Amino acid sequence: MRLQFILSEMFVGLRRNLSMAVSVILVTFVSLTFVGAAALLQAQISQVKDQWYDKVEVTIYLCPQDSEKPTCAGGEASQAQIDEIGQKLHSDALAPYVKKVYFETKQQAYESFEKRYANEWWAQSVTADQMQASYRVALVDPSQYQVISDTFTGHTGVDVVQDQRKVFEPLILVLNRATLISGGLAVVMLLAATLLITTTIRLSAMSRRRETGIMRLVGASNLFIQLPFMLEGAIAATIGAGLAVVGLWFGVRYLVQDWLATSVRWIPYIGAGDVWTVAPFLLAAAILLAAISSLVSLGRYTKV
Repeated sequence: MRLQFILSEMFVGLRRNLSMAVSVILVTFVSLTFVGAAALLQAQISQVKDQWYDKVEVTIYLCPQDSEKPTCAGGEASQAQIDEIGQKLHSDALAPYVKKVYFETKQQAYESFEKRYANEWWAQSVTADQMQASYRVALVDPSQYQVISDTFTGHTGVDVVQDQRKVFEPLILVLNRATLISGGLAVVMLLAATLLITTTIRLSAMSRRRETGIMRLVGASNLFIQLPFMLEGAIAATIGAGLAVVGLWFGVRYLVQDWLATSVRWIPYIGAGDVWTVAPFLLAAAILLAAISSLVSLGRYTKV
């Protein structure tokens, strides 16, 4: 009977304040969508770093035939220059930094170029002689790229030293900034949701002050009186969290996997499983949001 009474009171409150309840649902949905988006962006950053960031290499491009760099004044890198660079890479001085060295000839570079751009019309006129031989260097710690750069930049026979991390750092920077923006908007929207849930509970409690007074006179406990109001906020917030999870799932499924993954294929993307990982935290956040709002409101408005 007590459970039936509590549930009936809860539904009465939701019906009386239907427009406010819908507002709570929508604000919670938007705010938790931003929270979930921030979490998923961090998961995406982690996937990119795990897949590529520690595997990127430093590439030392040797002088081609027609380079205008001062270090290439003698024309294409000679075998003696190539050997000298190789000896330095395998020297004891660089041993703590260098994990692995791979030399790529012009022919091997051309074969890789053909595989990558086999369907491009402009690639048909490129020949092996136009390619650059290079040393690809895997580092023990990829963040110590500057050691290799300082050693070989300006070295005779070296055209340019390139760190592949520079390809990924702009992407990671954009994702980090998007995470900060989503997080900032989430904080603002969560504050709005808290205030709105608090207002909804207050209105519901004020509209039933007579019933609350009668319950107090017959000896009902604080929890018994306050529980219907708490459940109203919790249900509205939980529905908003559920909508946020559904919205994030559709976003990942159709925006990320069906569109981005087919357009930019070299990046590992998050999947629907990541949404389900975030979902329990969003539901917990919704319940916590409702609990905080209830504590702020009910202590005053259920007293008689």
